[in-house]
Amino acid sequence: MTMDLDALRIFLHVAETASFTQAADRMGLTRARVSAVVQRLEAEFGTRLFHRTTRTVQITDDGRLLAERAQSLLGEAEEVQSLFQRQPAALQGKIRADVPLLMASRVIIPRLPEFLARHPRLEVDLSSTDRRVDLVREGFDCVVRVGALQDSGLVARRLGELPQSNFASPAYLERFGTPHSLEDLAHHRLVRYAADLGGGPAAFEYMEGGTLRTLPMADVVTVNNSLAYEAACLAGLGIVQAPVSSPRRDLLATGQLVEILPHWRPPALPVTLLYPHRRHVPRRVQAFMDWLAEVVEQSLPGAREA
Repeated sequence: MTMDLDALRIFLHVAETASFTQAADRMGLTRARVSAVVQRLEAEFGTRLFHRTTRTVQITDDGRLLAERAQSLLGEAEEVQSLFQRQPAALQGKIRADVPLLMASRVIIPRLPEFLARHPRLEVDLSSTDRRVDLVREGFDCVVRVGALQDSGLVARRLGELPQSNFASPAYLERFGTPHSLEDLAHHRLVRYAADLGGGPAAFEYMEGGTLRTLPMADVVTVNNSLAYEAACLAGLGIVQAPVSSPRRDLLATGQLVEILPHWRPPALPVTLLYPHRRHVPRRVQAFMDWLAEVVEQSLPGAREA
């Protein structure tokens, strides 16, 4: 069987968008052309790659397997094509990455012009969400994650860690008082963070003798992203436990936030760059990951001192 790389690219766009129409728009093709290519691939492989209804397009298990292998194959093909392109400007193509919401808006995007100026023929699709994306199934080249990792079979590059602390707004502390001990928290409330707006009750996390402890607390609001989490704290809705990032240090310096209970901090969060296992990582992706790692590492507390 002769492998049609263009057909695989079309298939991957359908897999990423879960839509024949969106894939066609993204590639400048007709929907009929995209549908015909997918049907031809299904006939060649002898299996259904997508479940189709009038409203949804859902990839099958065989489709996920092909998507993973197709990404690897296309990456190797692009690597071969770029073997003799030595100048940085020769790097071309699209990079798909996902980074946490606050990191995207305050760290990555402000410095993205310098990367694109260095590589003017590259395009970057930057997803910014606090949802944990499926890197392989959703077609991302790399992601940055903050927090503990699950065993995902991905390549992990540790970038550092974010120390955390406890914060409240002056308005909240004026209303409820400033807690000075864990016992005082019985009269306070947390802003609860839950990615899916579900889960158990709110709890204050702290380290004691190297062990993580939790203390149940009251809450009146639950949010599912970091921007809303910070905004809720600034609005006086409760205490938050969050990374001590550079922008948050600015809020402390201007008095918009107050650090509380510094002896009862939650554990630091690891910051990791993840990408799929591939024999050859495309040069454009490697260049972006090296730049991304440098930018993120420089933003972490202690980077300037180090």
